[in-house]
Amino acid sequence: MKQFIQNLPKAELHLHIEGTLEPDLLFKIAKRNNLKIPYNTVEELAKAYNFNCLQDFLDIYYQGANVLIYEQDFYDLTYSYLKKCAEQNVRHTEIMFDPQTHTKRGISFKTVITGISNACADAEVNLGVSSLLIMSYLRHLSEEDAFKTLQESLPFKDKITAVGLDSSEAGNPPSKFMKVFEASINEGYIPLAHAGEEGDADYVWEAIDLLGIKRIDHGNNCLQDENLIADIIDRDLALTICPLSNTALKVVDDLKNHPLKKMMDLGLKVTINSDDPAYFGGHVNDNYIAIQKALNLNKEEIYQIAKNSFQYSLIDDLKKEEYLIELNNYYNNK
Repeated sequence: MKQFIQNLPKAELHLHIEGTLEPDLLFKIAKRNNLKIPYNTVEELAKAYNFNCLQDFLDIYYQGANVLIYEQDFYDLTYSYLKKCAEQNVRHTEIMFDPQTHTKRGISFKTVITGISNACADAEVNLGVSSLLIMSYLRHLSEEDAFKTLQESLPFKDKITAVGLDSSEAGNPPSKFMKVFEASINEGYIPLAHAGEEGDADYVWEAIDLLGIKRIDHGNNCLQDENLIADIIDRDLALTICPLSNTALKVVDDLKNHPLKKMMDLGLKVTINSDDPAYFGGHVNDNYIAIQKALNLNKEEIYQIAKNSFQYSLIDDLKKEEYLIELNNYYNNK
């Protein structure tokens, strides 16, 4: 099964590029930029990657992002992740990035987007991994601040496919960002949002009804509401599930109790993703392997999840079809 998962063509739809910053790369960039960090060794920093809740994680996540200053830093961060994709047979990835994490520190939007997008372009040529970018608004900041980020993004619209909503969910409902999402859609961005990780089913309803999202990031708590489940199925919205993230942040107490299988049995379209792999114990294949073992998923179920990852991606139909043919050939020959 591990080998089947390793070689399985797949897409990753829920990935924060700042959350791929491995301790060794963080140290390397900090040294290059002459920055002091409050850890003496890579091992000491790795031990700090241990959390009790979403906020604990976010505190160290933002601290780690502080080493990213120059275009080269963002390039190295992104290319390092894309190399992992190639090793894990991830054919396509949809990368979220948080401009406000950097612009708040005085780093220009141009520096961030240029470093990331150049790495994506090079990886497509060198590694055969396609990608697109999702600009995420930080929900613990104001809608006014999100509007500022939207304006900053407009000269680089050709490099950005979608907008998302992430960071601290509790107390920051999707309704807080209704106007900026409407403006983002008017600019041609596809709307996505984190909902139902910490927030309850009402947050998922808001993300669907008020923001008009085309995919639900996380969505675990949609199971609280039967009508919501039916609505998600009716609208054909996929959920981007992140198993190891869910246990690391105590959204789920044990992978054996993860709702992914129940979601599938109810008819929900789920995908498996790594979220912030440097912090949560593994990249996408580690998530597939861990959840397969915990829930005893069979090959057909694993294949269906990989199929969903391509079908519910934001790439054009022709590219989608190419990836699905490759996946089907792989599955039918196993």
